[in-house]
Amino acid sequence: MKSSTFDFDKKIYVEDTATIVGPREKAGPVGKYFDKDFKDDSLGQPSYEKAEIKMHISLLKYLLNKTKHNEKDVDLCISGDLLDEIMGTSLTMREFNIPFMGTYNACATFAECLITASMFLTTGKFNRIICSTSSHFSTAERQYRFPLELGNQRTPLSQWTVTGAGATMLNNIGGKVRISSCTVGRVVDYGVKDANDMGACMAPAAADTLRRHFEEKGVSPSYYDLILTGDLGDAGSRLLKRLMIEKGVELGDNYNDCGVLIFNRMAQDVGQGGSGAACSSTVFNGYVYKKMLAGEFKRVLLVPTGALCSKTSILQGESIPGIAHAVSFEVE
Repeated sequence: MKSSTFDFDKKIYVEDTATIVGPREKAGPVGKYFDKDFKDDSLGQPSYEKAEIKMHISLLKYLLNKTKHNEKDVDLCISGDLLDEIMGTSLTMREFNIPFMGTYNACATFAECLITASMFLTTGKFNRIICSTSSHFSTAERQYRFPLELGNQRTPLSQWTVTGAGATMLNNIGGKVRISSCTVGRVVDYGVKDANDMGACMAPAAADTLRRHFEEKGVSPSYYDLILTGDLGDAGSRLLKRLMIEKGVELGDNYNDCGVLIFNRMAQDVGQGGSGAACSSTVFNGYVYKKMLAGEFKRVLLVPTGALCSKTSILQGESIPGIAHAVSFEVE
């Protein structure tokens, strides 16, 4: 198989970022790095699905205002979420006169957006692209597990879907942080069928992508100031470290996970930590990007992870495959 890791031959820059989160996320350890937050996770809407749409609309409007761009200045928006047929994002984009491509890779969707956008920008036919994802705890629970009204007890290995949205504006013009390379993930399935144990579903895919990234780029984990998986949570992160040791690679103190960072899992009672399509996009666009601008991180490898299941696949008795894509960022 040909290498699935490649350096971009033209420079792709992060022009700016935007984040919006719910009250639980704002109260977490990295809450101060988010741009906007709201106190009521219904956002005054008659359903949580409509609340997620309103949240995503607010995020994109804020990013445009923050960068002082008009809709006509943006060539494309590549976005996704966890709702059926990415319904939330599609209904969000009807509010904007911007060309749109919807993507879905579960909680790894943000990485797919970034890689796809970077490819378009290298052609020179596009100059500015927005990548965004959203998720909402209440919409995800209703879709993938149980309605909140049932009051089901959560399992010890469960995670808490992040209520939030994150967006990155990329360009090929200039900026302080650039995307330097990426590794496209493969579907990896270890036969896990527990829809509440996302970490075990995704950790093997993360290990596969990380191993190939290091081998194909010829670097070790120490090359990066921060290696950040998407939403393996505490148990999944520990499993990843064990899997990497089996592959002859040891992840050191520069490794962390967005799902671990975003919540204080014991004090906030969120199980193994955060998950969701907005987990990696809010943590990167808030905490990580601002740390890179401050010079605290110069090289970051972001590896959003996704559990590729649906209501239908679970009812069919299928196992849950995992996917993980790696995107490396460097300060200019």
